[in-house]
Amino acid sequence: MYKKIFLNNVLTALATRHMSKKDLAAKSGVSQSFLSIMASNKVNPSLKTMEAIAEALEIPLPTLLEPTDMVYASAPLPAGYERVTLILPEFQAFVAKSWAEDARKQVLESRL
Repeated sequence: MYKKIFLNNVLTALATRHMSKKDLAAKSGVSQSFLSIMASNKVNPSLKTMEAIAEALEIPLPTLLEPTDMVYASAPLPAGYERVTLILPEFQAFVAKSWAEDARKQVLESRL
């Protein structure tokens, strides 16, 4: 499951950044042929490979492994905003999700 999520998020990030697999290969040190095989869902990338790809895309690896809206998640944030991952008790998570939704709306509105 994570392999599909990772692949989907990497491909979305490439499209958002107008990067090719060749560009990603050059920045990450992962061969272009491996990236092509990975894109066809025929290989499981190692943690080291996923880290190299995440660093090349300048996206935290946990973000690439989460089923999120990568168009939002991969875009640079405006000054004063920070992307975080949290583990919280249920009520605190509810409050944090509410804050996150409000912040997401503000960021999206600022980009229009």
